[in-house]
Amino acid sequence: MLLALMDDLDQIFKKLKIILKKYEGPFTPKIDFKLRYELWSIKDLEISGHKKKEVYFAGLIVRSDYVGFYFMPMYTQKNLRNAVGAELLSLLRGKSCFHIKTLNPKLEKEIKNALALGLKLYKKREWV
Repeated sequence: MLLALMDDLDQIFKKLKIILKKYEGPFTPKIDFKLRYELWSIKDLEISGHKKKEVYFAGLIVRSDYVGFYFMPMYTQKNLRNAVGAELLSLLRGKSCFHIKTLNPKLEKEIKNALALGLKLYKKREWV
């Protein structure tokens, strides 16, 4: 049973990683391991008076019973919750982490839409 769950999570991770990899270019994969993947904007920035050399965009990590989809625009732009699909929003735990246990076409589409909105937000703020 546990092995089957891990296979399912591995497949979810692989599908979501393909989606996130489309954002390489404006973002840099800072961590790219078998069960973890992170995209960052590598750029000298000033955010709220603090100098930064990079800012986190999104990432994935396989946990024991879910794939964590971390999406920093959700944390930095509170009203993004109104634009994210209901199915994706129902998986939000905390401020920016979604616990994904199953993946269907509707949820995939909502994740793609959220990523597109996040990129638009980062471009508007000149973070990429």
